[in-house]
Amino acid sequence: MLSVLAGYGFSMYGFRGRRLFFAVVLGSVMVPATVLVIPLFVLMSSAHLTNTMWAVILPSMLNPFAVYLMKVYTDEAIPPEMVDAARVDGAGELRIFARVALPLMRPAVVTVLLLSVVGTWNNFFLPLVMFSNPQLFPVTVGLGALQAQAQVNTGGQSLWNLVITGALISIVPLIVSFLTLQRYWQGGLSIGSVK
Repeated sequence: MLSVLAGYGFSMYGFRGRRLFFAVVLGSVMVPATVLVIPLFVLMSSAHLTNTMWAVILPSMLNPFAVYLMKVYTDEAIPPEMVDAARVDGAGELRIFARVALPLMRPAVVTVLLLSVVGTWNNFFLPLVMFSNPQLFPVTVGLGALQAQAQVNTGGQSLWNLVITGALISIVPLIVSFLTLQRYWQGGLSIGSVK
């Protein structure tokens, strides 16, 4: 939701320093996530959030690529004339976003949602660094630990079966989310809205 709001704001509102802030967002897309893990660990440690779920949830809430994607899509999908017409009709900015912009941005919102879900689900390094309690490990880190045990153990055949079965089961939520949300990936929702 933060990426949707930020992309909409960059697209629809002219404010001082908009180009500079957007350039910073674009620049941050080029920074690999693994580079930020140690500074994030220091930040979360100083806030006493390590070994909690918030240490993984908070960094995953805003994605610079999603902000860029939403800005580009909003530029193309929402005609300024529609926003101006809604303002003339007396709609406030929140109502314009909720009633006019958000329905037109649905394909991009679903795309950003799926990219965020897949990125968070497959995140390995951040949870590995943030969690010391094995009970908090997500599926990816747990499968990595089982794989390491299977390579070291002499009786690793049963562990390999568990790793392969776990890997297969771990992709089921992603497949379900893609199949459930694919009907929202329809372009051209704004065709015919402005004449």
